[in-house]
Amino acid sequence: MKEKVLDLLEEVCDDDVVREDLDMDLFEEELMDSLAFAELLAMIEDELGVVISPSEVVRSQVNTANKIIALVEEKK
Repeated sequence: MKEKVLDLLEEVCDDDVVREDLDMDLFEEELMDSLAFAELLAMIEDELGVVISPSEVVRSQVNTANKIIALVEEKK
């Protein structure tokens, strides 16, 4: 699950740096914005069958790869 989420993050962020520091703030580093996050959620739903509504999370809950992975694992 973790590797698949990282694959999706790398694709959305268009940068493999997301694998190097799983606690890096993706929004502060300008690797992701709200549109990219919405795209990531759609990809997670399509690829992993895990539905996460953008309205049920705030940015501080999903601003790092580790937090996104934890959320996906919690929802599965």
